Amino acid sequence: MIKLIAFDLDGTLTQHKTPLDPKNRAVLDRLAEKYRLVMVGAGQCLRVYHQMERYPIDIIGNYGLQYAKYDPASKELQVVRDLTLPCDRPSVEARVTALRQRYGFTEFAGDNVEFHPSGCVTFPILGTKAKAEDKLAYDPDRSKRRAIYADVCRTFPEYTVFVGGTSSFDMAPKPHNKYHALDLYCQEHGFTHDEVVFVGDDYGEGGNDESVYRSDFGFICVDDYTKLEEYVKELL
Repeated sequence: MIKLIAFDLDGTLTQHKTPLDPKNRAVLDRLAEKYRLVMVGAGQCLRVYHQMERYPIDIIGNYGLQYAKYDPASKELQVVRDLTLPCDRPSVEARVTALRQRYGFTEFAGDNVEFHPSGCVTFPILGTKAKAEDKLAYDPDRSKRRAIYADVCRTFPEYTVFVGGTSSFDMAPKPHNKYHALDLYCQEHGFTHDEVVFVGDDYGEGGNDESVYRSDFGFICVDDYTKLEEYVKELL
């Protein structure tokens, strides 16, 4: 029954913010012979495209706020939807500052908040200019952020909140999340939910794949991207 396979990128097909793993590129090639493939990302379409080293695939970005189609003729990605939603920046700044004071996150490098053109927001606990090594060491098992996750959600009721990256919370204006994005894609392209399977790694509490994992879409959990072929062997 499966006709469409949707993928997360970081942690599923490759390491965080690194080029597409060559072995997994070969897996995608094999799957593309039998199924339609689509990426469902948290970031911008072109960033995902270049991280995948220009792999020929349609890409949903920014939790559905952006969508780009691969054009086989030009061998380029064409952005066909790029929404920008309003953001009350002073209110967001004030609420992030209150959270910092409540939990002792008052020392940080760079900006208090990162505002994205789409209307999405990042609360970088260590600041926007924190050192990479400090971010990696801060909360590797996400336990620190998950301890306050419910409070961050209550503080930002108009956003879907994710435990993002290594030391931040990412927020997308509701109803935008990966479930909403994939459901919209299905409506636009004529797929029913039982014809779709999602492949992702970030399905725990606050993960940006959680909304799909807890839905009626089929879901393949990837806990080690180097073993992707094993996880999808039944589809192959």
